[in-house]
Order: sequence, then C-alpha cells, then structure tokens
Amino acid sequence: MLFESVFLDIFRLLPSQKLRREKNQVRELLAQKRRILTKDMVQQLSAEVLAHLEQLPAFQSAQTVLIYYPTHNEVDVLPLIKRYKKEKTFLFPVVHRRSMTACPYEGNAKMHRGKFNIPEPTTEPYIGKIDLIILPGVGFDLCGNRLGRGGGYYDRYLANIKRGTVLVGVGYDFQLIEEVPAARHDKRLGYIVTNRGITKAKMD
Repeated sequence: MLFESVFLDIFRLLPSQKLRREKNQVRELLAQKRRILTKDMVQQLSAEVLAHLEQLPAFQSAQTVLIYYPTHNEVDVLPLIKRYKKEKTFLFPVVHRRSMTACPYEGNAKMHRGKFNIPEPTTEPYIGKIDLIILPGVGFDLCGNRLGRGGGYYDRYLANIKRGTVLVGVGYDFQLIEEVPAARHDKRLGYIVTNRGITKAKMD
C-alpha cells in the first residue's frame, strides 16, 4: 500500500513537471531574444508599444492603473506616469516573501529598492478597485496566456483580483507566440499589446 501511494503521488506530479519543463524551455528562448536588444532598440520599441496601448479604450477610461518597474529589457512603461499623472492613479507591485501587493506611486522620494532590487513604493497598500493592470511577461499567446519569470507572484496576486479589472500584457512582437504552456487555473489576459499593435485575446 505504501509503494502504491508513493507511485500515485509521483504519477500526479508528472503533468505539472512536464508543464514546468515546457515553460522553462520557452522562457529561456524568449528571454535570450530579449537580452540581445540594445538600449536604443528597447527605447524605440517601447515607444511603439505605448503608442498602441494609449489607443486602447480600457486604458483611456482607467482611473487606477497597476504598472511595473521595467528590468531586463522589458517594455518601458514609465513614461505613462509623466503623461497621465494628473488623470490616473498609478500603482506599483510590492513583493513580500511569497506574495505581492499594489501600492500607489507618490513620487521617487517614496520609492526604495525591494526584494529583487527593483524600485517599489513605500506607501500603504491600495485596497480599492484597480481598473487596469499592465503586466510584463517573457511570452504571451493569442489566448491571453502569459509566461512570467517563474516566481508566481503575479499568478497568486491575480487569483484574488476584483472582478472587472482589465488585464493587459505588454511585450515585443517576438514575445507573442502561438502557444504558451499554461495550466487551466492560470489567469488569462484580455489584451496583449506589442510594437505591432493590439491583440484581443481569443476566448475558448
């Protein structure tokens, strides 16, 4: 009975291990492509992404927006703050041990280096409704699946997000691929915005 129990436990783990391997393979390939971008390319492509993002009605109407601090050649979304600081409240992720919260941006004086040496607000966590969340990612697909860095912080945070919040992934055109390995419980995005334009996620 003990042997059977151990065998069943291993058998149950096989699909998740396979999914993890697939995610890691795709993650490494796309991360390599992003790493070779020059600073000028990141700046130019980011400007093109933002130009499309600003045309998205969900962004135009949003009053509270969760963005991110770009690292590792991610799309630079920080110019949005300067352009829309009078119209929108911007939030940044704050990472704790295994969880993540969203805190308002109130100027660089109230920012510090967080767990991964990424700037984070020192303000109190925001508890109201967030209209729009702009997510970075290593890869995205046409069904709205997102491949992150592997820490699972966004996945855990999005699992408890309030209904009606629009999720938008931003990346470069090579990051939008045919299929991202995903589990059924993974939260899907509504839109993916790249330097080529806006893609509305396909619903099953």
